Formats: sequence, C-alpha cells, structure tokens
Amino acid sequence: MAMCSAFCPRIPHYSFLRAAPSVRSIPPSSRPFRLSVRASSSPARASSSSSSPAKEIPGRIGFLGLGIMGTPMAQNLIKAGCDVTVWNRTKSKCDSLISLGAQYKSSPEEVAATCDVTFAMLADPESAVHVACGKHGAANGMSPGKGYVDVSTVDGTTSKLISGHIKGTGALFLEAPVSGSKKPAEDGQLIFLTAGDKALYEMVAPFLDIMGKSKFYLGDVGNGAAMKLVVNMIMGSMMASFSEGLLLSKKVGLDPNVLVEVVSQGAISAPMYSVKGPSMVQSQYPPAFPLKHQQKDLRLALGLAESVSQSTPIAAATNELYKVAKSHGLSDQDFSAVIEALKAKQ
Repeated sequence: MAMCSAFCPRIPHYSFLRAAPSVRSIPPSSRPFRLSVRASSSPARASSSSSSPAKEIPGRIGFLGLGIMGTPMAQNLIKAGCDVTVWNRTKSKCDSLISLGAQYKSSPEEVAATCDVTFAMLADPESAVHVACGKHGAANGMSPGKGYVDVSTVDGTTSKLISGHIKGTGALFLEAPVSGSKKPAEDGQLIFLTAGDKALYEMVAPFLDIMGKSKFYLGDVGNGAAMKLVVNMIMGSMMASFSEGLLLSKKVGLDPNVLVEVVSQGAISAPMYSVKGPSMVQSQYPPAFPLKHQQKDLRLALGLAESVSQSTPIAAATNELYKVAKSHGLSDQDFSAVIEALKAKQ
C-alpha cells in the first residue's frame, strides 16, 4: 500500500525535533519515583486490587490531552484520589478537571517536570510526537526517576521515536494504547495494551487498574502499537460489514431493528452491534470513537501490514469506504457513520 510508504518515513523528519540525548550521559536516578493512589470504592476497582491492601504513596500524575478519551481517564484518576496535573492545547478543556481538584500547567514540559509519571492521550502520531518531543514537549521536562506513558494510538515507528527521546533523558517509557471508546473510558473499563519498560509497567499498574478493567504487557516497544492497530483494523471492518447488513435487510423488506436483535443473540454477537445498531437505524451517530480516528487507524494498520508483506484486502477496501465517509463531512461523527458512505453509493 502506497499510503504507508508515504506516511512512515515522515515521522523522523519533523522540523521541531532535536536529536534525542544519549542515555549514557545521564547519571542513574538517585530517587525512583513513587506513585500516589487511594483505594476506590468502585466494584470494578475492587476486583483488580483485592490481592493487595489499600495504601497511599506520595507522588504526582500528569495527564496530557483531554479529548473524548483523555478527559474521563484523567477524571477517574482524580476521583480515585490521585494528585493529577493536566495540560491540553485548548485550556478550556481543562476547566472541568481543575474544578475536581486537578492542577494545571501551561505546557507538556512543565507537567513532566513537576510530575513523577506523565500519561499522554493524543489524537494522532503527529500530535503524539509534537507533545512528547517538540518545543516545550514533555521530553524536555523528563529526567531519571520519571516515567512517560503514551496511551495514544500510533504506529510502531512513532512509538519508538517517542521512546528514544524519553529514554534519552534517563526516564522510563511505556506505550499503552487502549481498546475501548468513550463509555468504557468513563466507566473505567478500558483494556491497556502495553509494551516498553517492565519496571514502569509495574509501577503504574495501580493507575491502569483505575482507568481500565484489564491490562496486557506485550514486551518491546512497538508491540502495543501493533496490537492496537490489529484490533482496530478488525473493528473497522466489522462495522463496515454490519452497515452493509443493516442496509440490505431494509432493502429486502426486513426490519433492521430485528436484525440488530438477531445478531446480538447469535454467535457473531458483539457489544458494538447492540449498542450502536439502534442509533444507526435512526441515522444518528453520536461520537464515541470519531470516524476520522478509525480511518487513521486503518491507514496505519495497512502500513503495518505492508511492512511485513501481509495481504489485507478486506481492510484495504474498508479503508476506502471510511475515506468516502470522510469526504461526505462525517469525520467528527462516530465511526458507525460509515454506513452513510454506503447509502451514498445506492
């Protein structure tokens, strides 16, 4: 796929990037960071922490990027009693969290400098690189004993680039993209797909348990990104096929609402069918996972497939359908709005 060769080589050439400092020049940390978390009353939390007693350890948590996903994730940390400092490009998006007790800093660099571990949830690879490695980026505030956890969905090349800049400061790095959309983020039911420094994974595990229902450690940096892209490639294709089924059922005189019920009770049942199906029948697409992000993930997944010479014709066709949907002004609608691209073809 030409799209990968056009995208992947761009990442290392951002004009705002500086060469990552050599980690050899950084003295070992004399003070490993300590993290702060209190036991939560949520039943979901109890099941993940029942093996260890509740305890409180001093520390500060940073959170960069407060969009559809970042805001509820940071909010769950605050509600669990964590000391959280936030930043977002549009400051007004920080206001609701500040009202809950969060601190605010004016740049990613300042957040990283004042916090022990910093989480980042950004929309795309370009944003993730800029926030981590650009002017006043988080890497400028990192030092030995700190940690950076990137929960954005990016490609492996981007994740390794960010890792190099963070680790060049002597800090630890963990990629931890999440499986789940707005509602799971609000409910603390995300799935974390992590890779990188195992020590950092173990240190931030209590925070992952606050924000999610499960976590996987997958080894070297890049593996978490790859797993997330594969998952979202499958999800995008499933939604496109489901959309075809809804439209076909209506065309042959069936009630698409009944189709949603039938599918939801059978072997191919998936939560997104029963959750999104009724709204799709009504041509309503409230954004939980924006369509533009689904198309971005399909593009990155196709690039990943091309890099290992794996044929993905279904995903390639699906990507084209999402591109059509974007061309119809549906980028900011939920990814289920891809059904509108099929209506346009009728």
